[in-house]
Amino acid sequence: MSETRTPVRPTGRGAARQTVTISFAGFNRAWAAWIGDRLERRGVRVVYVRWDSPAEETLVDLLRGLSLAEGRVLILVSERYFQLGPRTFEEWNAALREVVAPDPAKFAAVSVTSTQVPSAIAVLAPVDLTNMGADEAERRLLDRLDLPAEARPSAEGSRGPRFPAAMPEVWGGVPRRNTRFTGREPVLNEAYHLLQGSEPGAGVITLHGMPGVGKTQLAAEYVYRFGSEYDVVWWVNAESRVTYRRVLAELSTKLGLATGDEYGERLRAVRDALRRGSPYSRWLLILDGADEPEQIWDLVPTGPGHVIITSRNPEWSEHNSKLLEVNVYDRDESVAFVRRRAPRLTEQEADQLAEALEDLPLLLDQTAGWLNDSDLSVEDYIALLEDGVDPDVVKVSADFPLAFQTAWAILLNKLRETVPESVDLLRLCTFFAPGFIPVRLLREMSTEDLPEQLTRLFDDPLLWNKAINQLRQYSVVRLESHEAGSEEIPSPGEAVYLHRMVHQIVGKDMPEASRREFIDVVRRALAEADPGRPTDTRNWEAYAELVPHLKYADVLNSTDRKVQNLVLNCLRYMWWAGEYTSGWKLGRRTVNAWRELLGRSDTRVWEATHHYANLLRSAGRFEDTEAIDREAMEHLRRGGERSLEYLRAANGLGADLRELARYEEALELDDWLYPAYRELLGEQDSRTLNALNNKGYTLRLMGRYEEAMEADRQTLETRRLVLTGRHLMTLFSEVSYSIDLRLLGRYAEAESNNLRTVREYSHVGGLGSPDALRAQLNLALCQLRTGDRTSAGALLTQVLDGYERKLGENHLRTLSAAVSHSCFNREHGDIDLARETSESILARYEQLLAEGHPFTVGARANQALVLRNVGEREAAHVLIEQALAGMTGAVGEYHPYTLGCAINASALRNLIGETESAAELSRTTVARATETLGRTHPLTLSARVAYAADLRGLRSRQQAEKVEQEALSDLEATLGRQHVHTISARARNRPYWDFEPQAS
Repeated sequence: MSETRTPVRPTGRGAARQTVTISFAGFNRAWAAWIGDRLERRGVRVVYVRWDSPAEETLVDLLRGLSLAEGRVLILVSERYFQLGPRTFEEWNAALREVVAPDPAKFAAVSVTSTQVPSAIAVLAPVDLTNMGADEAERRLLDRLDLPAEARPSAEGSRGPRFPAAMPEVWGGVPRRNTRFTGREPVLNEAYHLLQGSEPGAGVITLHGMPGVGKTQLAAEYVYRFGSEYDVVWWVNAESRVTYRRVLAELSTKLGLATGDEYGERLRAVRDALRRGSPYSRWLLILDGADEPEQIWDLVPTGPGHVIITSRNPEWSEHNSKLLEVNVYDRDESVAFVRRRAPRLTEQEADQLAEALEDLPLLLDQTAGWLNDSDLSVEDYIALLEDGVDPDVVKVSADFPLAFQTAWAILLNKLRETVPESVDLLRLCTFFAPGFIPVRLLREMSTEDLPEQLTRLFDDPLLWNKAINQLRQYSVVRLESHEAGSEEIPSPGEAVYLHRMVHQIVGKDMPEASRREFIDVVRRALAEADPGRPTDTRNWEAYAELVPHLKYADVLNSTDRKVQNLVLNCLRYMWWAGEYTSGWKLGRRTVNAWRELLGRSDTRVWEATHHYANLLRSAGRFEDTEAIDREAMEHLRRGGERSLEYLRAANGLGADLRELARYEEALELDDWLYPAYRELLGEQDSRTLNALNNKGYTLRLMGRYEEAMEADRQTLETRRLVLTGRHLMTLFSEVSYSIDLRLLGRYAEAESNNLRTVREYSHVGGLGSPDALRAQLNLALCQLRTGDRTSAGALLTQVLDGYERKLGENHLRTLSAAVSHSCFNREHGDIDLARETSESILARYEQLLAEGHPFTVGARANQALVLRNVGEREAAHVLIEQALAGMTGAVGEYHPYTLGCAINASALRNLIGETESAAELSRTTVARATETLGRTHPLTLSARVAYAADLRGLRSRQQAEKVEQEALSDLEATLGRQHVHTISARARNRPYWDFEPQAS
């Protein structure tokens, strides 16, 4: 065909700039945005007009209205442009010849489709932009409009839309585009404007509506329409916290983040990268099926990007998300969709069907699909809906409206008549979690003792594919890759996607005989997929896939030992992987179910109880775990106090008591446990050594540093002998020993030992594990004590970042690093940052720990120092007095924590003029510190220097001089003449004490 070329020019309306009106179907918005951007860069004024084709207006009138648009009209030719209405090609040909052909200067076109379009489109002389790169497409566009190729300089830093045929830099998990998508233009436009107009960190919307209304399809269409404006598009199945964490963590490799293999660490790295907008600030996350906000709201990323949530739950409005309600189709949308899905139906028939099915998109999709292949008329189908079906054939739950029940009964009967195995497969799928169903687990399982029809289905690949294709043809399931980063077409043997509504409908009122038969098959499939060894990180991905299905297969009511082993392994995996909240909830259900099923005395009940307690403890539920462990001990005592099960429960109780700061009780238990293990298993057994290690930790928490060092030294020497020097448990003991040395003031020795241990960690497993970070934290504190502030500051920042990525912000180990980092900033860095982080640390401790816990009290003492440094003396004084009283009540008058608080309190009393009270407190502190730690311990020396300062405040100069000189002499002898503490004391700088929590 010949092309008529007319340059873009003003159209006689006095326009100062050339104008082009782009007419496009909403489906092709990405193309319109890219073309508009290319034109605007050349000074062309662009007007966007989304093409609509309401049935009540003729095409001739619509095209005449378009011809009145400003400037030249550029039509984006695509099959969707001509399907709106829908209109026949004959109607389009007639209208194009009548309106467009007489005025070729007004209209131009580009084609973004390779499918058949009306023949009269030739009057628009469209140029093809498909199957080519951006540069060639732009050249053709400009040539069609006779525009110069040179672009005007764009605004500095501006970035236009991506070429629609090019994918974003990172793309994963997005369902294939639904080419039958219809309508929803107002919702799509509102979603776009809400996100684009949001402030950084507030770009979160929730597509909310009933099941089957098309929320997922709407989110997918948003991605394809607006995805070119993002560098990262990542689709996440958010139906469970476990799956959500795993899939979001997979984004770390796509973003090029340097992390370890553990996906908890990768998840935190991803959230941090998205928050910072580095390496990409234009990102879009879709959290699909997030029906339980309490499961994942705390993990929804913030930052410069955008988040779209699909959910049945309106409670997302309480979690920084704007709700957009997705209703059933408008009737014109229903009619257009049905006619696209079932071309044989007339407009009137489509209207009748839409009314009968209440405009619900999912039911319209499924019903129109099989009606198009059926000889059944719409009238006869509606008669079936009205008359109902034989309830003995297929039943659908009465929880759904009558139209739903009947429509589904008809569809399932149709499936059973054509490929009966497809109904069996569908029913099996309902015993997996809705969403992605790993049907490959069924194919991979042993077919021994399976029902005959299932054996035939699993063993015959052709029958298997036929069953799945039948379900797919009628939109009962869809094939989507369940791997976030995969772009391969999935195999029917791997996974299918089952909508939540379909899952619920089919799962309800299944014949009881079928239910028992099918649930047993799925349980066996899950058990056979158990990889074993949940401590091996290489198996974590497999466990993350299995865990969501446990509930739907009702595995807790199975007496099969293999299924029970799967449950126990999943609990262990969830503990090792940091899935504490989801884990303890599964643990609680397991314990309750197995007590009923197996009896309270069964060993499996107590094994599950052990894992449940570990998960609760790791989630910070210390009082709950104490009750559980005490109950376990009471029960297991009947088997003897020297049984391993009883000792394990007692060991758990000791951990609870330490976390609850009930140190005396913990030590009493440790003093019994260590000899009991030694007598039962010997000196060198790992459990015996763990008990001795725990005793050392308890003694350290109690401030009995010499005794702690002796216990840790003994553990270390035995582990070196039994496990070799580079074993991880040996390295753990080396760090414990170095911590003891540092707390005793033997800084140089501690630093030397710890430096070697850090090097060993770098050789063994890298420096990113929690235990390696523990070693680095102690090294940083040693460096700080020896005066190497530069190295200490850098390492403290590195360690805190590592802990946050590995364990999260609220873990006690993370908080211990955050405390030291904040203290460093207070004295040597950014005081404003120190204040902000100190307040955050205190808030987190108050949330995690009971009132009066020494860690919370110590955080208040540190906060008092921040307030002092910014000049808020009165507030600082009130806070440190509260801390001193609180610490005395928590750990006693002679604990180093209390003595440190007293040093700070005396300084603030002196500062506000309470000199006598300050001196008395300092004098008492010196006496108690000398008795507890010795005359030359650094804390005692700080108390003595502080006492000298308070005596000068009382004008007792002779006594002050004597106390000061003796303290300086002991400082030089203990730490050295050039040590920072000695130099500071010589300069008469008032000493202070930083609280340092001892996390395990």
